[in-house]
Amino acid sequence: MRSLAPVVLGALVATVAAQSTIIKCGEGQKCPEESPCCSQYGQCGVGAYCLGGCNPRYSNQLESCVAEPICKSQSFQFSSLDGIVPNTKYLGDPSKADWVSSGEPVPFEDSLLLTMPQDSVGTLLASTGYMLYGSVSATLRTSRGKGVVTAFILLSDVLDEIDFEFIGSDLETAQTNYYFQGITDYNNGRNISLSDTFNNYHTYKIDWTPEEITWSIDGQVGRTKKRDETYNDTSKRYEYPSTPARVQLSLWPGGIETNGKGTIDWAGGLIDWNSEDMQTNRYYYAALKDVNMECFDPPSDIKKSGSKSYIYTDDVGTIESVELTDKPTILKSLLGTGTNMTADYASAASSASSSSKAASATAADSSSSSSSSTSAAAEPSGTEVATIPGLTGAGPGTNGQRGAAAPGARASNSDSDSGSNSDSDSGSGSGSAPSSSPSVPPSGFNQGAVAGSDQGNSATTQGEKVLGGSMFAGLVAVAGMLLL
Repeated sequence: MRSLAPVVLGALVATVAAQSTIIKCGEGQKCPEESPCCSQYGQCGVGAYCLGGCNPRYSNQLESCVAEPICKSQSFQFSSLDGIVPNTKYLGDPSKADWVSSGEPVPFEDSLLLTMPQDSVGTLLASTGYMLYGSVSATLRTSRGKGVVTAFILLSDVLDEIDFEFIGSDLETAQTNYYFQGITDYNNGRNISLSDTFNNYHTYKIDWTPEEITWSIDGQVGRTKKRDETYNDTSKRYEYPSTPARVQLSLWPGGIETNGKGTIDWAGGLIDWNSEDMQTNRYYYAALKDVNMECFDPPSDIKKSGSKSYIYTDDVGTIESVELTDKPTILKSLLGTGTNMTADYASAASSASSSSKAASATAADSSSSSSSSTSAAAEPSGTEVATIPGLTGAGPGTNGQRGAAAPGARASNSDSDSGSNSDSDSGSGSGSAPSSSPSVPPSGFNQGAVAGSDQGNSATTQGEKVLGGSMFAGLVAVAGMLLL
């Protein structure tokens, strides 16, 4: 029976190859029924694709996306991984995790390092709860080096966005920006000057109300943008962020060759993978000390049928589309979707039993052993679909799409900020003394290789897919056969 293993393993290799197919989604292109959820990176799948970042406008149905848990006001100190769950394990229960991570966050002294080794796409932390207006601050030290981008943003599932971003080649500037539904208008950005962001901790704060957004650094207001100033004469609407958003902190490679030229230029050029930080630590890093979130009560005029989670009632994707509900947010497994939340993997026991029966039948008919073994592996239960979206080389927000359309986004009208004010006042403040260099990470540490893409802004992601139902069953079948 051991001679069957190569045949079965060959079938599993074919299954892995089948799983590598990426189904894209965006403006005018919704996800198919078998992979119904459109991630914030513009790719279709199930499981984590249907949780945080699932864009209902481009998913198969609005209901494909799992409801968004409402956030709670809370303070977080990042001296450990407490409250942080990898996106390969999070199933949507905010009582079991405060933050979902992709990449490799590393505790160091009194902070958490967001790391980026070579051939990786960095690290992302995203809150499990959604804020619909509120105040959030983060105390951090940015990374450094050309092409290296540190980000502190609010990002909604329909791509409304409010940003602090930092280019590693300019350590005395904080870039602020906002976007409406991912529309790529880069004229909304303003800069705030401050002292060295790599060697000094600064506290960056976003205050977000239905009327205005304020960006502050170390208690000093650096910029204010009023909703009334965002009216677009062409689209006849206010292009102002107004949908439930997650807090996201990330370190990502803007300067890699697979990104668009616009992103690379904005990020300061291609990353130097032989820099001082890479030589010393084997990774670039940003240091996060704390986050403070104050979640405002939902607006009084929002649609309400509960108090626990947000959903979208149409694909317009504005505040008028949002409803506060009591809909559940927890999947049974990473095969689930918003319309099938109890989907689960085949049990190991039943899969092993099936493989044993298949092997016995094969032994009874040696003349068809090769055919039978191939059939047993090629037709396991379940579906081969992507279950874990990853942080792409182009980063989590709209700035990563410079020179190319953001997932599902449209190009801006030229007058999208016709009422823009002069709001680039500088802010400054002293930070704490720089900490010592972080220690070297565990040997063998790697977050996933970055590969090329046909669009230049969608690098191969880290941990993009985990074992689907058929892959799981197939591996158990292999184990069962090899034991005979």
